[in-house]
Amino acid sequence: MKRLLLTLLSLCLTHTVTAQQQAEIVSVNKIWDKAPHNGFTDLVRFKNLFFCCFREADSAFGSNGRVRILISSTGGNWVDYAEIAEKGTDLRDPKLEVTPDGKRLYLLCTGVAYEGTAVKSRRPRYSTTTDGKVWTPPQKLLAEGDSLWRCVVNPADQKLYGVSFNMFPTTGGPRPEAEWSLKSYTSGDGSVWQLSSLMQVPGQPNETTLRFLKDGSALALVRREAADKLGYIGSASTPYREWKWSPLPIVVQGQNFIQLPDGSLIAGSRGRGTTPGAHMVLFTMTPTSLTPLIELPSGGDCSYPGLLWHDKHLWVSYYSSHEGKAAIYLARLRLPWVKAE
Repeated sequence: MKRLLLTLLSLCLTHTVTAQQQAEIVSVNKIWDKAPHNGFTDLVRFKNLFFCCFREADSAFGSNGRVRILISSTGGNWVDYAEIAEKGTDLRDPKLEVTPDGKRLYLLCTGVAYEGTAVKSRRPRYSTTTDGKVWTPPQKLLAEGDSLWRCVVNPADQKLYGVSFNMFPTTGGPRPEAEWSLKSYTSGDGSVWQLSSLMQVPGQPNETTLRFLKDGSALALVRREAADKLGYIGSASTPYREWKWSPLPIVVQGQNFIQLPDGSLIAGSRGRGTTPGAHMVLFTMTPTSLTPLIELPSGGDCSYPGLLWHDKHLWVSYYSSHEGKAAIYLARLRLPWVKAE
């Protein structure tokens, strides 16, 4: 009897683990491909609408990068709603966040100016809107060389937090230095940011997604450009000044993650899936690990997902060039283990 019970328990545990590793792709649709290069996405809900932002340009790098905003009521049909541009500046890596008061949509990006093909200036920009249609002109943030890559509201204190990397922290540029700085910042309304912590990550840390979990702790998922280039996950408790770092066995690029209603974590990044080459891959995540979950239809120049839980589904905006030029896609997935709304 004891052996039978152990066998049944083993089968139950195996079934549970297997179920947790399953994700069902409900739909994947191309929603935009009008520019020569369309990439670097984000996705939020604001005023009961989906908002998807991304960069449009002639190529992945160049001086004519601008931000395109699409909206949809259902996630099916998308409307070209707004464009944000700055003359002579490449607006890169746009991200969206609803402000703490819930009244405005906040756009964060990095403005890069070039002299020929060399970077002449690099500094964060922000723009806001109350209706999604009319946006304030992009305004500069922080210092020359900074890239405040993404921001998020901390439910505990209703402030915005973000992580900025700087490629030339001591010289001011324009040539990247051997070591880059990584710092977290906080802001009440997104117009002025104060230093929160120094994040000691070696190997040219750069793109960083910061999130706050239901237990009040913070997690940071960091891309690295030097040494072994493997990603890092950092964790911190309030006041989020001391970070504990866990190296990952994989490279992450254009990464994002969210916490789902049941408390589980899902991450997305350019990575290696079940087929050869780079793809848009989703992972299950813990405070110290990433485990591949599913590969979305993608390939080549791809990744930079927006992640959103809505109507009992995971929605993923991303870009990919597997069908030709880099275009914007929207995937909807069912995650059977997430029972809560």
